[in-house]
Amino acid sequence: MSVEEPRPEPEALLAEAAREGRGKLKIFLGAAPGVGKTFAMLEAARQRQTESVDVVAAVVETHGRAETERLLVGLEVVPRTRLLYRGRALPEMDLDAVLARRPALALVDELAHSDVEGSRHAKRWQDVEELLAAGIDVYTTLNVQHIESLNDVVARISGVRVRETVPDTVMELAADIELVDLPPEELIGRLREGKVYVQDQIARAIQNFFSKGNLTALRELAMRAAADRVDAQMTAHMRSHAIPGPWPAQDRILVCVNETPMAKSLVRAAKRMAERARLPWIALSVITASSESLPEEEKDTRIAALRLAETLGAEVATINATADVAAEVLAFARARNVSRIVIGRPRPRRWVPGFVRETVADTILKQATDFEVTVVSPDAKTARNAALRMALPAIERRPVAYLWSAGAVALAALAAQLIAALMPVESLSLVFLPAVLFSAARYGLAPSAFASVIAFLAYNFFFTEPYHTLNVYRESEILTLLLFLVVAIVTGNQTARLRRQAAAQKTIAERTTRLYEFARKIASAASLDDVVWASVHHVASTLKCDALLLGPNEIGRLAILGGFPPEDRLDVKDWGAANWAFEHKEAAGWSSVTLPTSSWLFLPLGSGPVASGLLGVRFKQDSDPSPEDRRLLDALVDQISVAVERTRLAKDMEETRLLSETERLRAALLSSVSHDLRTPLVSIIGAASSLLDAGDVLGGDGRRMMAETIQEEGERLNRYVQNLLDMTRLSYGALAIRHEAIDIREVVGGAVRRLARTLAGHRVAIDLPEGLASVDGDPVLLEQVVANVLDNAAKYAPAGTDIAVGAREAGQQLILSISDEGPGIPHEDRRKVFDMFYRVRHGDSQSAGTGLGLAICQGILEAHSGGIRAEAARSDGRGARIVIDLPLAVTPTQPPAPPADEDPDEAEG
Repeated sequence: MSVEEPRPEPEALLAEAAREGRGKLKIFLGAAPGVGKTFAMLEAARQRQTESVDVVAAVVETHGRAETERLLVGLEVVPRTRLLYRGRALPEMDLDAVLARRPALALVDELAHSDVEGSRHAKRWQDVEELLAAGIDVYTTLNVQHIESLNDVVARISGVRVRETVPDTVMELAADIELVDLPPEELIGRLREGKVYVQDQIARAIQNFFSKGNLTALRELAMRAAADRVDAQMTAHMRSHAIPGPWPAQDRILVCVNETPMAKSLVRAAKRMAERARLPWIALSVITASSESLPEEEKDTRIAALRLAETLGAEVATINATADVAAEVLAFARARNVSRIVIGRPRPRRWVPGFVRETVADTILKQATDFEVTVVSPDAKTARNAALRMALPAIERRPVAYLWSAGAVALAALAAQLIAALMPVESLSLVFLPAVLFSAARYGLAPSAFASVIAFLAYNFFFTEPYHTLNVYRESEILTLLLFLVVAIVTGNQTARLRRQAAAQKTIAERTTRLYEFARKIASAASLDDVVWASVHHVASTLKCDALLLGPNEIGRLAILGGFPPEDRLDVKDWGAANWAFEHKEAAGWSSVTLPTSSWLFLPLGSGPVASGLLGVRFKQDSDPSPEDRRLLDALVDQISVAVERTRLAKDMEETRLLSETERLRAALLSSVSHDLRTPLVSIIGAASSLLDAGDVLGGDGRRMMAETIQEEGERLNRYVQNLLDMTRLSYGALAIRHEAIDIREVVGGAVRRLARTLAGHRVAIDLPEGLASVDGDPVLLEQVVANVLDNAAKYAPAGTDIAVGAREAGQQLILSISDEGPGIPHEDRRKVFDMFYRVRHGDSQSAGTGLGLAICQGILEAHSGGIRAEAARSDGRGARIVIDLPLAVTPTQPPAPPADEDPDEAEG
């Protein structure tokens, strides 16, 4: 059999690829101020400088120490910038200068430093991230008390809470961590010599933060932080290079948890080992094909043990194993770089006819040659219970199973009687095997064993001499009976095992199908209410529990969004657990470590720093969720989180779009009112003033010209106002359509006469054939449409050019086209010209307008079940043609006239 070669993990390769092109970060980590981090950083930088590496000191804090300042000699120092803060000019690292200088290596001291207000970033570690993103290597210094995850621990040790912290993710960016260590006695000696603080602060520092006990504890924390980072780097290297492991680096404990009574004892033993050695530990549960058929009490034992391990601080993991459980456990241990495996003492071996069946613990002990295996022995009572459970496996307790098994054997006996009567058969034992297989496939191992025994007795009683007794005279028949019993038990056992595997696979397939159906259903949910209903209904039906979905209401308080069965209230304990889970984004309530007296378990939704909601589940008092149900619940929580965030993001985007559209329309309307409406008003006022002030001087022709100007600009203003009113009516659906048969030539003629002054500078060519069918619509509104299109053509076509109007019939529509010889409409703008306040910026942009005329045309034509579109009038793209589709009027059908010689009344009768 070929062995598959190990492959690098894709996630590790992607992480390595993401680091390409970025600078490398090296952190000089110390337990306390004064251990010599800056000194060590400068020494390492000078060594790199001797290797022809371009090194600059972006910011180095010497604190007046002469030996540290001497190391700066010969290194290029980037001048700091000065920022005003509360009337003082404070020096700060000049990030832009460092980026412009672009060295190979930059020295940035005190990573946890807070930048002066007004800097680009709030924290210096953010400046370092920008340098790394630019491909610049960085050396920096950090004290262990500034690591975010250790902030509380350091506060308990020293009594001092550090305000400036660095996220743990920055530690993960470090390609190298160098621990700068100094024994507490030497550090206190340096402190007394004035090499750390000034003389006035020395005595107080030694009594408080720099006590020997504090420094020893901080020193251990620093060593562990460096070791954890090195272990993470080693694990990443193993995954990206497909190294099977384990490597004998940092120890890690794995405890195997199953359904045996000693599962909790194993967890407690592993916790004690991890606590004594200060090691991380993992509680592993293996799900096999037979797990689904276990009794509920055994399932509860395993669940309780995993819950205890999670409470005690273990990382809980569950894997599926189809065949070789021991191999799956060892493969998991190698992948997680486990060094010690904790198992329970192997159970007594099962003696099966022909072979000995090894337990999983036996196989682990035999194959785990590269691990340290610790075997935990149970106490006497637990051992007796385990032995009794081994001797008496899970028994089917339903009497109907044994009745059906006996009935199957009885039918097999009748069939054997008929076969014996019809034909001579040497042995009829095989006739009873189907009854045994039926019992095993239908009801499991115990009924199949029962069927095997009664089949053995029935065969002996009815079909061996002497008949109707249990005595056996022939030696060959004794062997036949024994072989029959062995074959029946073995085949029944195998069939029962296949039945358990089939049932487990069926359960897994059902869960997978339900998860897929839920993913498909929730992906199509358009609103938050749909997501809520689909979520609670699916969770409740899949896990056989009550389900609730909670989320913030309009004022930000937690509220019930929906439940199944319908639920709209919680008691005080449940609300307390829900609010805690929502605020801290951690599970709370039943079976958790926080407020476990609540009857509900609340799980936070969302991937961001703030929870977007909660999923609450409540199981029946006599049923606990299995590890598979918990994993399924976690998967459902992830999908619900994505769906809730998707709907809220869609809602936010829609609100943003509406706000943006509103702002755009407001700006366009203000622009229209301020320019397009103000222009004709200015012309009218100017002409009226001329008539008043210089009426006699102007003469008759001048006064007539001013009057025509006033009339023309008034009509123009009237059209603008009418367009705004029409657009408002269209927007609110208040436009009433009067349907009648209309001659399109009358509509076009009315629009041309209405725009006589506007079209005076153009040649209007109207080509409307005789006999055109009537169109259905409102004559006033359709005339407004034609007038708007003609006004648009006159506005953009040069003076003296032609405007052509044509029409033709096409099916049940009349196609009306209006063409001009202007610059045309660009292809990408031909749909946008029908949007409100949209005006083409290229080609047609020289003329002013509100941008409402064509939008009104589109609204009116859509109300008439028609349409409008823009095209190019010529093949070279110049000229614009607006095409209007209008529905033809329906001509009522007339009844046929009666013949001339026939009386109408008689024909009707």
